[in-house]
Amino acid sequence: MTWSLPEPVPTVAVDCPALPAGWAAEPKWDGFRDLVSVDAGRVVLRSRRGTEMLPAFPEIGAGAAQLPDATALDGELVVWDAAGRLAFEQLQNRLARRGAGAARAVGEWPAHFIAFDLLRLSGTDTTSWPYRRRRAALESVFAARRLSAPWVLCPSTTDPDTVREWLTWASVGMEGVLFKRLDGVYEPAVRGWRKYKGA
Repeated sequence: MTWSLPEPVPTVAVDCPALPAGWAAEPKWDGFRDLVSVDAGRVVLRSRRGTEMLPAFPEIGAGAAQLPDATALDGELVVWDAAGRLAFEQLQNRLARRGAGAARAVGEWPAHFIAFDLLRLSGTDTTSWPYRRRRAALESVFAARRLSAPWVLCPSTTDPDTVREWLTWASVGMEGVLFKRLDGVYEPAVRGWRKYKGA
Protein backbone atom coordinates (compact mmCIF):
# COMPACT_ATOMS: atom_id res chain seq x y z
CA MET A 1 0.00 0.00 0.00
CA THR A 2 1.37 3.39 -1.01
CA TRP A 3 1.90 5.90 1.79
CA SER A 4 0.66 9.44 1.15
CA LEU A 5 0.87 12.67 3.09
CA PRO A 6 -1.97 13.13 5.60
CA GLU A 7 -4.03 16.26 6.01
CA PRO A 8 -2.21 18.62 8.40
CA VAL A 9 -3.38 19.12 11.98
CA PRO A 10 -5.19 22.48 12.09
CA THR A 11 -5.04 24.85 15.05
CA VAL A 12 -7.66 26.42 17.27
CA ALA A 13 -7.10 29.97 18.52
CA VAL A 14 -6.83 30.58 22.25
CA ASP A 15 -6.63 33.91 24.09
CA CYS A 16 -4.31 32.85 26.90
CA PRO A 17 -0.52 32.70 26.34
CA ALA A 18 0.11 30.53 29.43
CA LEU A 19 1.65 27.10 28.77
CA PRO A 20 -0.77 24.43 30.05
CA ALA A 21 0.56 21.51 32.12
CA GLY A 22 1.27 18.48 29.97
CA TRP A 23 1.79 20.55 26.83
CA ALA A 24 4.82 21.75 24.85
CA ALA A 25 5.13 25.08 23.03
CA GLU A 26 6.72 26.05 19.73
CA PRO A 27 7.14 29.46 18.05
CA LYS A 28 4.52 30.28 15.40
CA TRP A 29 6.25 31.46 12.23
CA ASP A 30 4.99 33.88 9.58
CA GLY A 31 5.28 31.67 6.53
CA PHE A 32 3.48 28.96 4.55
CA ARG A 33 2.43 25.78 6.34
CA ASP A 34 3.72 22.89 4.25
CA LEU A 35 4.21 19.14 4.37
CA VAL A 36 7.19 17.51 2.66
CA SER A 37 7.91 13.87 1.89
CA VAL A 38 10.70 12.01 0.14
CA ASP A 39 10.07 8.51 -1.15
CA ALA A 40 12.45 6.66 -3.48
CA GLY A 41 13.82 10.00 -4.67
CA ARG A 42 10.38 11.52 -5.34
CA VAL A 43 9.85 14.71 -3.37
CA VAL A 44 6.42 16.18 -2.60
CA LEU A 45 6.04 19.66 -1.10
CA ARG A 46 2.37 20.32 -0.43
CA SER A 47 0.67 23.38 1.03
CA ARG A 48 -1.95 23.24 3.75
CA ARG A 49 -4.62 23.51 1.04
CA GLY A 50 -3.07 20.76 -1.11
CA THR A 51 -1.16 22.87 -3.67
CA GLU A 52 2.09 21.39 -5.00
CA MET A 53 4.79 23.93 -4.07
CA LEU A 54 8.01 22.31 -5.33
CA PRO A 55 8.18 24.11 -8.72
CA ALA A 56 8.42 27.46 -6.89
CA PHE A 57 10.87 26.21 -4.24
CA PRO A 58 13.40 23.91 -5.94
CA GLU A 59 15.88 24.24 -3.05
CA ILE A 60 13.55 22.11 -0.92
CA GLY A 61 13.68 19.37 -3.53
CA ALA A 62 17.47 19.57 -3.71
CA GLY A 63 17.73 19.57 0.08
CA ALA A 64 15.56 16.46 0.37
CA ALA A 65 18.67 14.41 -0.43
CA GLN A 66 19.74 15.10 3.17
CA LEU A 67 16.67 13.34 4.59
CA PRO A 68 16.32 9.59 5.20
CA ASP A 69 14.32 7.94 2.43
CA ALA A 70 10.60 7.32 3.07
CA THR A 71 10.42 10.24 5.52
CA ALA A 72 7.91 13.10 5.85
CA LEU A 73 7.84 16.34 7.83
CA ASP A 74 5.31 19.00 8.78
CA GLY A 75 6.59 22.54 9.03
CA GLU A 76 6.65 26.14 7.87
CA LEU A 77 8.23 27.46 4.69
CA VAL A 78 9.85 30.85 5.38
CA VAL A 79 12.22 33.41 3.89
CA TRP A 80 14.53 35.52 6.05
CA ASP A 81 15.96 38.89 5.04
CA ALA A 82 19.55 40.01 5.63
CA ALA A 83 18.62 41.36 9.08
CA GLY A 84 17.19 38.02 10.19
CA ARG A 85 13.55 39.11 9.97
CA LEU A 86 10.92 36.93 8.33
CA ALA A 87 10.22 38.35 4.87
CA PHE A 88 6.69 37.15 4.10
CA GLU A 89 6.31 39.41 1.04
CA GLN A 90 9.40 37.87 -0.56
CA LEU A 91 8.05 34.41 0.23
CA GLN A 92 4.78 35.35 -1.51
CA ASN A 93 6.67 36.78 -4.50
CA ARG A 94 8.41 33.46 -5.00
CA LEU A 95 5.13 31.60 -5.48
CA ALA A 96 4.73 32.87 -9.06
CA ARG A 97 8.23 31.89 -10.18
CA ARG A 98 8.94 28.68 -12.06
CA GLY A 99 11.87 27.19 -13.96
CA ALA A 100 14.79 29.58 -14.42
CA GLY A 101 12.97 32.30 -12.47
CA ALA A 102 12.58 30.01 -9.48
CA ALA A 103 16.23 28.98 -9.72
CA ARG A 104 17.32 32.63 -9.69
CA ALA A 105 15.08 33.32 -6.70
CA VAL A 106 16.90 30.61 -4.71
CA GLY A 107 20.00 32.81 -4.82
CA GLU A 108 18.16 36.04 -4.05
CA TRP A 109 15.62 34.95 -1.42
CA PRO A 110 16.34 31.35 -0.35
CA ALA A 111 13.52 29.57 1.44
CA HIS A 112 13.93 27.43 4.56
CA PHE A 113 11.71 24.67 5.87
CA ILE A 114 11.27 24.95 9.64
CA ALA A 115 10.41 21.38 10.64
CA PHE A 116 8.13 21.06 13.67
CA ASP A 117 6.70 17.56 13.34
CA LEU A 118 7.63 14.13 12.04
CA LEU A 119 4.98 12.20 10.09
CA ARG A 120 7.04 9.33 8.72
CA LEU A 121 10.55 8.06 9.42
CA SER A 122 12.38 5.62 7.12
CA GLY A 123 9.10 3.96 6.12
CA THR A 124 7.45 3.99 9.57
CA ASP A 125 4.28 6.06 9.94
CA THR A 126 4.84 8.08 13.13
CA THR A 127 1.48 9.88 13.31
CA SER A 128 0.23 7.49 16.02
CA TRP A 129 3.23 8.26 18.24
CA PRO A 130 2.75 10.79 21.06
CA TYR A 131 4.20 14.23 20.37
CA ARG A 132 7.07 13.76 22.84
CA ARG A 133 8.22 10.65 20.91
CA ARG A 134 7.80 12.29 17.49
CA ARG A 135 9.74 15.30 18.76
CA ALA A 136 12.61 13.17 20.10
CA ALA A 137 12.79 11.31 16.79
CA LEU A 138 12.76 14.58 14.82
CA GLU A 139 15.64 15.92 16.93
CA SER A 140 17.53 12.65 16.35
CA VAL A 141 17.12 12.97 12.57
CA PHE A 142 18.55 16.51 12.65
CA ALA A 143 21.47 15.40 14.83
CA ALA A 144 22.28 12.11 13.10
CA ARG A 145 21.98 13.51 9.54
CA ARG A 146 23.51 16.88 10.48
CA LEU A 147 20.76 18.57 8.53
CA SER A 148 21.59 22.00 7.16
CA ALA A 149 19.84 24.57 4.95
CA PRO A 150 17.13 24.48 3.78
CA TRP A 151 16.21 22.49 6.92
CA VAL A 152 15.73 24.23 10.28
CA LEU A 153 14.62 22.51 13.49
CA CYS A 154 11.78 24.41 15.16
CA PRO A 155 12.44 25.09 18.86
CA SER A 156 10.20 23.32 21.37
CA THR A 157 9.92 23.89 25.12
CA THR A 158 8.01 22.92 28.25
CA ASP A 159 9.40 25.96 30.11
CA PRO A 160 6.87 28.79 30.65
CA ASP A 161 9.66 31.40 30.88
CA THR A 162 10.88 30.46 27.40
CA VAL A 163 7.36 30.86 26.03
CA ARG A 164 7.15 34.35 27.53
CA GLU A 165 10.47 35.23 25.90
CA TRP A 166 9.27 33.99 22.50
CA LEU A 167 6.28 36.29 22.74
CA THR A 168 8.69 39.25 22.69
CA TRP A 169 10.05 38.21 19.27
CA ALA A 170 7.39 40.00 17.21
CA SER A 171 10.07 42.33 15.81
CA VAL A 172 11.59 39.47 13.81
CA GLY A 173 8.24 38.36 12.41
CA MET A 174 7.10 35.80 14.96
CA GLU A 175 3.31 35.43 15.05
CA GLY A 176 2.91 33.88 18.50
CA VAL A 177 3.14 30.35 19.90
CA LEU A 178 1.65 26.92 19.25
CA PHE A 179 0.74 24.48 22.01
CA LYS A 180 0.80 20.70 21.54
CA ARG A 181 -0.12 18.00 24.06
CA LEU A 182 2.97 15.97 25.01
CA ASP A 183 0.96 12.75 24.78
CA GLY A 184 -1.09 13.84 21.75
CA VAL A 185 -0.97 11.85 18.50
CA TYR A 186 -0.92 13.55 15.09
CA GLU A 187 -4.59 13.69 14.10
CA PRO A 188 -5.08 14.87 10.50
CA ALA A 189 -7.78 17.52 10.06
CA VAL A 190 -8.57 17.50 13.82
CA ARG A 191 -8.05 20.81 15.65
CA GLY A 192 -5.75 19.36 18.29
CA TRP A 193 -3.17 22.15 18.45
CA ARG A 194 -3.73 25.51 20.11
CA LYS A 195 -2.46 28.80 18.71
CA TYR A 196 -1.92 32.02 20.62
CA LYS A 197 -1.24 35.04 18.44
CA GLY A 198 0.88 37.73 20.01
CA ALA A 199 -0.14 41.35 20.14
